[in-house]
Amino acid sequence: MSIRIIPQDQLEKSEKHTAEQVPPLLFPRLKNLYSRRAARLRDLAAKNPLGDYLRFAAVIAEAQEIVLYDHPLQLDLQQRLTQSAEQGKPPLDIHTYPRDAHWQRLLHSLIAELKPEMSGQALAVLENLEKSSTTELENLAHALLEGDFAQVSSDKSPFIWAALSIYWAQMAALIPGKARAEYGEHRQFCPVCASVPVTSVVHMSVGQQGLRYLHCNLCESEWYVVRSKCSNCEQTGDLHYWSLDSEKAAVKAESCGDCGTYLKMLYQEKDPAVEPVADDLASLVLDARMEQEGFARSSLNPFMFPGD
Repeated sequence: MSIRIIPQDQLEKSEKHTAEQVPPLLFPRLKNLYSRRAARLRDLAAKNPLGDYLRFAAVIAEAQEIVLYDHPLQLDLQQRLTQSAEQGKPPLDIHTYPRDAHWQRLLHSLIAELKPEMSGQALAVLENLEKSSTTELENLAHALLEGDFAQVSSDKSPFIWAALSIYWAQMAALIPGKARAEYGEHRQFCPVCASVPVTSVVHMSVGQQGLRYLHCNLCESEWYVVRSKCSNCEQTGDLHYWSLDSEKAAVKAESCGDCGTYLKMLYQEKDPAVEPVADDLASLVLDARMEQEGFARSSLNPFMFPGD
């Protein structure tokens, strides 16, 4: 199954009813999104060997919250949505969407918020980014969005991605459409922006009990994927679940023997406070275990790019 976003008036009545029962797509809820993430990161840092880095990520998330509200985005995406629906493409496809100057304004505002909180190497990186030309920043953003991580130093990546994420999340929240579940491939990519997930969350809220949603690492949207299939290749025959403590753990890894990848699953019923980015980052010991078992990660955390 794939998910396509179309103008709301194109949904049939039967589709609207089905979408209300199992929403195939949840657009980002920006209110307090970053402040909740920051709080979770700080809570997890208290008893985590990576506590210092979790607190570093919390500082960035707190700055994202401020920048988000200081620079609201006004944008009419109706024409873009109509065109993407006709083409069967994500409306905010990272490979084709023409970025405007807004994301760089977000980056410079983010830098201004973060500089007083940083020192040493992190401060030097921010000052370097601050002096970078528009073209240089566009090239760095392009490389990250295309997955060419070797072209961007790992100390710059989290800051650039943080600004890009605010930009894409703002746009995703403005999309004037609804999602339709269709037959097709590539369910492992976000139907809003075509990026990959950071992890998946098994919801416990009203109307979504036990449903698994993949959480986008860029635009913060979530899309529905059934729990009986590999989120990467959609095979069902060789799935296994791993945890570091017990079967009742709130964070597990789902591995697939067919494609050799894994994706973490966060269970809200086990811990209602789980947060996709924070809990994924705080459980890197589980990643190490999965790599020892021969599995490759199919997701991307915005604070841990390949090569870090």
